[in-house]
Amino acid sequence: MNTNKTSYNQKILATLDFRAVLDRCANHAATSLGKGRVEGLEPSGDFHEVKRRLQATDEAVNVDRLKGGAPFGGIRDIRAAVHRARIGGMLNPAELLDIAMTSQGGRRLRRFLEATNEDYGIPLLIDLIEPMTDHKELEDRIRGCVDENAQVMDTASPDLLKIRQELRSSESKARERLEQMVRTPSIQKMLQDNLVTIRGDRYVIPVKQEYRGHFGGMIHDQSASGATLFIEPEAVVQLNNRVRELKLKEEAEIEKILRMLSALVADSADTLLVNVESLAELDFIFAKAGLAREMKATLPLLNDRGFIKLKRGRHPLIPAEKVVPLDVELGNRYSTIIVTGPNTGGKTVSLKTIGLLSLMAMAGLFVPAEEGSQLCVFDAIYADIGDEQSIEQNLSTFSSHMTNIIRILKEMTPKSLVLLDELGAGTDPAEGSALAISILEHMHRMGCRIVATTHYSELKAYAFDRQGVINASMEFDVQTLRPTYRLLVGVPGRSNAFAIAERLGLAKTIIDHARGQVGEEDQRVESMIATLEENRLQAEAERESAERNRREVETLREQLAAERRRFEEQKDRLFERAEREAQEAVAKARREADEIITELRRIQREEAGGVKDHKLSELKRRMNDAAPELRSKSKAGTPRKKADRVEPGDEVLVTNLGQRGHVVEVVSETEVTVQLGILKMKVNKADLELVKQASAQKKPQQQGTSSLKRTRDENAKMELDLRGANVEEAIIEVDRFLDESYLANFGQVFIIHGKGTGVLRTGIQEFLRKHKHVKSFRMGAYNEGGAGVTVAELK
Repeated sequence: MNTNKTSYNQKILATLDFRAVLDRCANHAATSLGKGRVEGLEPSGDFHEVKRRLQATDEAVNVDRLKGGAPFGGIRDIRAAVHRARIGGMLNPAELLDIAMTSQGGRRLRRFLEATNEDYGIPLLIDLIEPMTDHKELEDRIRGCVDENAQVMDTASPDLLKIRQELRSSESKARERLEQMVRTPSIQKMLQDNLVTIRGDRYVIPVKQEYRGHFGGMIHDQSASGATLFIEPEAVVQLNNRVRELKLKEEAEIEKILRMLSALVADSADTLLVNVESLAELDFIFAKAGLAREMKATLPLLNDRGFIKLKRGRHPLIPAEKVVPLDVELGNRYSTIIVTGPNTGGKTVSLKTIGLLSLMAMAGLFVPAEEGSQLCVFDAIYADIGDEQSIEQNLSTFSSHMTNIIRILKEMTPKSLVLLDELGAGTDPAEGSALAISILEHMHRMGCRIVATTHYSELKAYAFDRQGVINASMEFDVQTLRPTYRLLVGVPGRSNAFAIAERLGLAKTIIDHARGQVGEEDQRVESMIATLEENRLQAEAERESAERNRREVETLREQLAAERRRFEEQKDRLFERAEREAQEAVAKARREADEIITELRRIQREEAGGVKDHKLSELKRRMNDAAPELRSKSKAGTPRKKADRVEPGDEVLVTNLGQRGHVVEVVSETEVTVQLGILKMKVNKADLELVKQASAQKKPQQQGTSSLKRTRDENAKMELDLRGANVEEAIIEVDRFLDESYLANFGQVFIIHGKGTGVLRTGIQEFLRKHKHVKSFRMGAYNEGGAGVTVAELK
């Protein structure tokens, strides 16, 4: 019985396209180990096992999304080689190299997952690497003997090195001896080609047939025509014999090395096989993650109470541009769905989608549906789909379906999912519909979950009257005469025959006569179904509108939250900068105060008669100068004048920006151009307050020709410290600093920006490259601050 059930389950997996999904999953496996695991994957009916599988897939999906995938390079299936080594077999260099590469690949994967676990918890994946053993010593021994081309290296042993050195020397001597003969003019005429070649590991020369007796030695081969003989001259026989002897020694030494390495592999066979199992399972899990990424699938919510809720579920084998998403709920208010409607409407695809997505979840695969979809872990899923016939048993379509259904009835339990396509088809409609109702009633009483499709209209009435059973249908567009492939739960399938016939042009008199043949009860049912469908379409349109509004509100909420975060970050930066400036100002004032106190004590010691008034005044002035300068605010009683009339050069305050600037140009009666730092912008006069008129600044003018002489300002400094500033703030300060330095006749200035990420340095240097006062610039020398300082030469 168990054997039959296993075979039947395999048939169901193929019927519901589960094997086709596994083929796509196998394409994401990086190794043959992972592919083998994928090919052997089957759904599980154990709720906790399914949860563990899905959690492992979820961890791999997160690693794939956050880290870009796990490294499986170099990992091979070494199980056969390890087993052979364990029973005393000798491994070849390629097999040994595969073992070394697999050891290295496993170690690299382990480091990757351990590092990932520190940032994001992946407990199940970490559990898989815990039993793995590091075989670095074995790997190094193999790498020390076998190169990347799977060749045993000279340095594998001192004896092999010595043998190969002597072998190369002997081969060189034999070749040189023959090359001397080939270059001899008297011998060249006896040769077919002037070259030295090898036959059977022995150096030979191609001799014409008629000169075969001139060389002695041995004939090793001849050309197809017989005109050329490959002869080993007697003069090199001893040398070739030595070469052959050394090659035999080389082979013996290589075998000795390979046996030694194979013995080391045998000693570590058990732990190597454990590593391989862990690597196979990890590759398998990451293959499932790759399939989830390809299908844009999500993690389903699981339950074991027979509840299914698919949100926009998609059949994974139908192209994304063609598939129609499926919304369906089963197992809460109703446990049986009966889908009615014509052929080619998509009933079978909907049936397969429900079954396939359930199988995928039970196998630990993500499902192509929206977040929040729920699926149940059934103890088994049964399906009777398609018009399969048993030719061997000569069964009809109806008999084939009945055979499958009888098997399902014997094996199903209350925790099973049963999918029935075209229930009762292939026989007399009256008997078929009665039998279908009886089968559904028996299954429904047992308590399992059922989705069935049928042509029989009698089942609509059964679903309408029966508690826990609901009608469903596939939507059909009468205007285009095409199905939309959308499943409508709660709406029974209506007959569209009259509407379709009318659209196609059948005479109205014929259609009216046909309607008269339909019973009044049936007409009322069709009218009721039509009304239900209209109400559903209206409700769906309103739901979509509400959903759009909800998404817009969510978008606005996210934008507002992002703006608030940016505002808080900017506020924190400004507070931090203000605190830093205040600390620097206080420190400066403290240093000045300390110097003044020291000066007072010195004067007190030197001038015992008391401190002179003019010295006290000077020290008091220094104390006042040492006080931190704070930004002045407009006093409440003295508001600034509105800038009704401004002229170029006037200093103004742009009230809506809180920034001071100078008027550059009067554009119109209501608009002027204002220079704000390095920015020029047009501003409405209503947003300006006059701070200082240009005429007030220019009163002391001289008539006639005037010249501006640059003089060095004693308060000007030759360095500007911008550490901690952002690029925009720094450029404004650099522009002001360069103007002051230029007027102070400085030849060069130092701009301190720090090393950091280099963003501030790059922004400043780009600005210097275009500045009118800058002749050139360079990075600071070692004693000037190095890469943290830019030195600008001024014109």
